[in-house]
Amino acid sequence: MNTYQADDSLLGLAQSFREALRQSVYVMRRLDSEEQLSSAQLGVLKMALDGGARVGEIARNLGVKVPSATEQIIKLERAGLVKREADPDDSRAVRVAATAAGRAAVENADRRRNEFIAGILATLSQGERDAVEAALPVFDKIANLNSPVQN
Repeated sequence: MNTYQADDSLLGLAQSFREALRQSVYVMRRLDSEEQLSSAQLGVLKMALDGGARVGEIARNLGVKVPSATEQIIKLERAGLVKREADPDDSRAVRVAATAAGRAAVENADRRRNEFIAGILATLSQGERDAVEAALPVFDKIANLNSPVQN
């Protein structure tokens, strides 16, 4: 955990940043609520791409306990979107990997999300869109400073 003592201006910026992120998550969850897959299930599917992920890693990245992650994995497995397979690096461990149907589900969800967000971005001025684009590398840096999630 970071032990840096922030001044009042940084604390205010941190509060505003957290609130903006929280509201953005709500927008995506509302969008996902109209679909068959939940945000958590889409998160599991994304982690299961590119060689898959261990159940413990999935749980950590979702911010849940292993039994909760396992419950999502079972639902996705029953739907034919993921499969469990032996971890090639550790014979005691199991990896969860996306199936072809799982990859297609992620592609469909990403396309739908991108179309939705593009519609929102279209309502902004060019200057506002430029500001969003300029901020993206900063968001990427923040996301990767202390996070094991690599999506």
